[in-house]
Amino acid sequence: MGLMSKLLGGDSHSAEDYVELHTDDFDAGAAEAAMQIRFASISEQTDVIDIKDAVYDGDIVVADITRHSTTDRTMEHISDELRQVAEEVGGDIVQKDDDQIIITPGGVGISRSKIGGR
Repeated sequence: MGLMSKLLGGDSHSAEDYVELHTDDFDAGAAEAAMQIRFASISEQTDVIDIKDAVYDGDIVVADITRHSTTDRTMEHISDELRQVAEEVGGDIVQKDDDQIIITPGGVGISRSKIGGR
């Protein structure tokens, strides 16, 4: 189950299920954020290149790793590469359950505790 499925109650959703929230109250400069949250799927080693580029560019990446087991040799190599990128930029990296890795750029940390303590 992907992140969006978990956030939206576990059901499968398509792009048509989402509603655009208008930001008319914000000025045009606020709409172009310097940092974005990007979503990726890692199915092979080459997928890491785009993730590394995004983190170097200052974006947060949530990567789906469900195609690999956490004991998979390829996944170990991918994790090592992404850990090195997070270290180089002064960011952070954490694996959430067995299906996601979150990598942040410099100045952005990842809390290891949940809001509300649940």
